[in-house]
Amino acid sequence: MDIQEAILARHSVRQYKNEPIEGPVKEKLEGIIGDCEKESGLKIRLITDDPECFDTFLAHYGKFKNAVNYIAFVADKSDQTADEKAGYYGEKIVLEAQMMGLNTCWVGGTYGKGKCKIDKNAGEKIICVIAIGYGENEGQAHKSKTVDKICDISPDDMPVWFRNGVKAALMAPTALNQQKFRIALDGEEAIITTKRGAFTKVDLGIVKYHFEVVSGHKCR
Repeated sequence: MDIQEAILARHSVRQYKNEPIEGPVKEKLEGIIGDCEKESGLKIRLITDDPECFDTFLAHYGKFKNAVNYIAFVADKSDQTADEKAGYYGEKIVLEAQMMGLNTCWVGGTYGKGKCKIDKNAGEKIICVIAIGYGENEGQAHKSKTVDKICDISPDDMPVWFRNGVKAALMAPTALNQQKFRIALDGEEAIITTKRGAFTKVDLGIVKYHFEVVSGHKCR
């Protein structure tokens, strides 16, 4: 499976098998997380075998099952770019995990922040977590907006790299599947913006990663 196949195959999964993440898979995953931590400057940790984080009313309401493994993202409260970086590097981890046979679910609110086992110092905040494990299923695709809803450029007028990036961006997971982003083209540079709202900066990072990894072009 390559990165584009991973984007197509990856859907949110909330029900997991009672199967631990261990051995070479865990080692490789922790290596990827470590690389992303160094690049982003965030604190990113894989927490395994913790049944408490998702032992909340909202988690049960959200139909989580056997969600005992997760990746947590922590940053200094003063870092204005932290949420976007969490989205960008988190999605990189998510897609790498998909290629390793693991399933994931981005989680912003339906978990117990006070129960999260990541170390957090004064002045730091937990941005979000990603549930991860071997899914009971592969999840389901959600309805997506069309290109004209997020971009004012006709598909016929788009450079091939830009069109490929836009298509990949439309497959990116966003909070409540709202897809509150737009993509513009300024010369040879793509510009991705988002509306205000809960977790939209995390969404922006996720969308940017999809666009860049498929198009091969950096965006702002």
